Amino acid sequence: MRAMRIITLCGFIFVGAWQEVASCHVFPEHAEPEVGAIVTSSPTLVRIWFDGALEPAFSTLRVENESGKQVDNRDAHVDPYDARLLEVSTPQLSSGTYRVIWSAVARDGHRTEGDYTFTIK
Repeated sequence: MRAMRIITLCGFIFVGAWQEVASCHVFPEHAEPEVGAIVTSSPTLVRIWFDGALEPAFSTLRVENESGKQVDNRDAHVDPYDARLLEVSTPQLSSGTYRVIWSAVARDGHRTEGDYTFTIK
């Protein structure tokens, strides 16, 4: 009986620890323009929504052209009304493929990073 209690307790500890680790990072839920999208006009904003609150001081977002030059307005920020939204404005962009590069820091300090492309026809 005592062995069964110990096994059960260990199981609860493992599940609790796993949930704690899993909740340490934030990951994108969706983006505008969407990942891999082909759009017909230049977006005025590039936006990524995450599955948790972001740390504004350390989360970044940039848009680069095919040559690797930053083409956004350098005003990336976490939305003050939605701590899950990271966005940056863009000037009128010409046809081509653009790379969106993001780095998101969760409120507990854990960082995730990634990138994706979209194309303007």
